[in-house]
Amino acid sequence: MNELRDLELMLDSRSPLIIVETLEEQRLLRICLQISMKSIRPFYRWSITEGVRPLGIDVEADADTMDPASILRHIKLSAQAGVYILLDFHPYLTDAVHVRLIKEIAQQRESMNKTLLFVSHAFPIPAEVKHFCATFELILPNQAQIKNIINEEIKAWSQRNQGARLKADRDALDKLANNLGGISVTHVRRLVRHAIEDDNAITHSDLPELMRAKHMLMSHDGIIHFEYDTARFADVAGLATLKAWLEKRKPALLGKSSRIDQPKGIMLLGVQGCGKSLVAKAVAGQFGLPLLRLDFASLYGKYYGETEKNLAQALQVAEVMAPCVLWMDELEKGIAPSGTDEGLSRRVLGSLLSWMAERKSPVFVVATSNDITQLPPELVRKGRLDEIFFVDLPDEDNRRRIFSIHLRQRNLAPGGFGLQQLAQHSEGFSGSEIEQLVVSGLYAGAAGQLDTAILLAEIERTRPLSVVMQEQIASLRQWAASRTVTAH
Repeated sequence: MNELRDLELMLDSRSPLIIVETLEEQRLLRICLQISMKSIRPFYRWSITEGVRPLGIDVEADADTMDPASILRHIKLSAQAGVYILLDFHPYLTDAVHVRLIKEIAQQRESMNKTLLFVSHAFPIPAEVKHFCATFELILPNQAQIKNIINEEIKAWSQRNQGARLKADRDALDKLANNLGGISVTHVRRLVRHAIEDDNAITHSDLPELMRAKHMLMSHDGIIHFEYDTARFADVAGLATLKAWLEKRKPALLGKSSRIDQPKGIMLLGVQGCGKSLVAKAVAGQFGLPLLRLDFASLYGKYYGETEKNLAQALQVAEVMAPCVLWMDELEKGIAPSGTDEGLSRRVLGSLLSWMAERKSPVFVVATSNDITQLPPELVRKGRLDEIFFVDLPDEDNRRRIFSIHLRQRNLAPGGFGLQQLAQHSEGFSGSEIEQLVVSGLYAGAAGQLDTAILLAEIERTRPLSVVMQEQIASLRQWAASRTVTAH
């Protein structure tokens, strides 16, 4: 990765407008400053609070250019070539005068050699100037770059403390570098600095708190979330076929087998409430890998291109975090074909399919769906994913195990209940419905007491989904019987 060289080439390519969407403004300005030192064109920076001034030179800014229209007119009328870095200009794009001035500056590019470089956390590009624009991305640091940041912060701490030597555990430093992927350079530096300043050391005791802070940062935008506590596979009743399938592929995913192709992922279908989400978490626990959840509901943005950008950023995080498990929950809500979104669903699908086909990093996809008939065939065919598993309603033996699990989770001894009787009477209940029987029974019992009779009474009062939606559930199970592999 050579961001300086990439931006330098983009500036030399004579693109009149360059868009940089980032929260790392200072990092971008440092890169621009390095380029400016060997460029014959002057670089300027502008903000609404200061106006325009030369980049990297401590002189008083021109107060007459603080207004957005004023700076754009200043640039348009200037006879001097230059790169103008406009910070947080996005709120002013609703003004037709501003958009027209930007367009006129872009049209001068060949004769005047002026470039506008817009730097904002988000920049909705007006349609009038879209064809003039190029985009530049500050990409996430890799492991080697994270190690350099750690070493820089250790050296800076030593200089601040008159050459003192920082207490640092080598194994802890390696684990820190391995686990800080997926966040920006600024956040990596901030977390490392916090770990050092907390106790003037970097040891294994710093890692849990750093990981919690990192995962909060990753989930902040609401698009991709880190599932901090993945379920243990012991907490999922049944699924023997799926467990055995995953175990066979674990060495290849973790790079311990060079002779077998790396597994791509699975699709989980099933009756609602049968534990597809729990299974997705449990897959990460089975592999011993971090779990990222891609929230398709938060993926869609209101501006043109924003949704595709959100998807690309989420997939980039997954690539940096690899090896990991990427859970795409209720996939049909994000990419089901639609004739009312001007092709957006198809573009999202195209981007996702390209990534699934071309990725080389060990990212294991677990996609869940409640209605596979809404998904396009090119997504569910073999090659994109390895297998489609159907999570059916639990049989009698698994219902007994599910009762046992939920009783233990509430500090109740399963041996004190008639589990076999409960399992026999709860035919057609899903795992989540059995859990709710236990919860309702605790409320129904005096002072939170619970026994078999109370649970049997709750079973009699409850109509499970398999009864309420009998026809739909029967149709789904019939469809899956000849088209999927049973997970049990």
